[in-house]
Amino acid sequence: MDLKNIFRWDAFSDQPHVIRNKEVRRHIYRHTRLAQLKLLLVNTAMLPLIMLRFALALIETKRPSSQHFFGMSINYDKEPQHTKALVEELGVRTLLIRFPLSDITKLDAYVAFIAQFQEYDLLINILQDREHIEDAALLRRDLTAVFDALLPFTCKFQIGNAINRKKWAFFSMDEYLRFYEVAQQLKQERYTQLILIGSSVIDFEYHYSVRTLFNFYRVHYDIFSALLYVDRRGAPENTQLGLDLRKKILLLSSIVSLSAKSSNRLIITETNWPRSHTAPYAPTSEVECVDDASYTAFMVRYYLIALATGRVECVYWHQLIAPGYGLIDHRNGITKYRAFQAFQTLLSFVENAHDIALHTAQGIYTFTCKKDRRDISILWSQHSHTRSFENAEVYSVTHERLHNTDVEISHSPVYIRHKGSR
Repeated sequence: MDLKNIFRWDAFSDQPHVIRNKEVRRHIYRHTRLAQLKLLLVNTAMLPLIMLRFALALIETKRPSSQHFFGMSINYDKEPQHTKALVEELGVRTLLIRFPLSDITKLDAYVAFIAQFQEYDLLINILQDREHIEDAALLRRDLTAVFDALLPFTCKFQIGNAINRKKWAFFSMDEYLRFYEVAQQLKQERYTQLILIGSSVIDFEYHYSVRTLFNFYRVHYDIFSALLYVDRRGAPENTQLGLDLRKKILLLSSIVSLSAKSSNRLIITETNWPRSHTAPYAPTSEVECVDDASYTAFMVRYYLIALATGRVECVYWHQLIAPGYGLIDHRNGITKYRAFQAFQTLLSFVENAHDIALHTAQGIYTFTCKKDRRDISILWSQHSHTRSFENAEVYSVTHERLHNTDVEISHSPVYIRHKGSR
């Protein structure tokens, strides 16, 4: 069966369409049964060690660093004439840019776009296609071309994306591991300066991550990546199998720490929430979508929770320009959502801060840090509370000054800059 033509790209939501052909799905299942058995056996063997390591992680503390923590994904095909100015206005300095191997004939155009950002901390996300998965020689040739063209701008490359979704063209973790091996060989033979990043499993499906970390393939992840979406659970504090965002990160970090296939460095290369009433641009159904206020609050809370764990080096928001899930709507000109200002505010208060901590008491989350010799508190709650703040400057999630002494603590974080030097 020729599988190269079953994959169709959805330009609205920037992802492949789901494979709905039942014959194709049955074919994939029949040809991956051995790989699925390996997946089951590896996870069964590793589960006791993982749970023990996770129990230890729950009581360990790590010192968080907010330097280069706040990342943003931008696309070559989304308002390229405006992107540079918007990135500068936003203030973010850490960027992820996708390069699909299916666009190899457009490599020069991508180089011209990426060259605008050579002063930034860049990560190139190399997207797979079925042709390159099936043809290792073609993959080696085109990866060589990509590395040669883009190494003047960055040495960081994520190999593959959303590898546990059949619509993204990998049918098993073994296929991905063979794919990654080609990049690993090129690094060893020609490009020792490369920082190779994987394995890029999407959602809370860590059994796939386990398989990519415990195997006999010749792979090593200089940084381990995940696309850790929690949008289907609503707020980032909500739980799935008893785990909220913080515990999901601790569990993933625990898994990575047990493997010789990876360093202990961890990044999240995609997350967001789908926006209500933006179909067909929203990547999910309307059931999972949230309104603008919730989107803005959830984004800030996700960043603060992830940062406070001390386990994640960077979170890349996906993405800057995308009507259905980003910070900017470009359907009729450039329209910035409230989350654009909220991201700016987050950077101004937390980027390059130190003494970072997160505490929870009486239903109120309190993120604390120090920046520019000032103590900063960021508070939110899933239920409404009122607190008084004296001798402090209080700001909303979008940096509006709040002058009332009594401040409502609710789902939308408020920033407290305490007066006096420290």
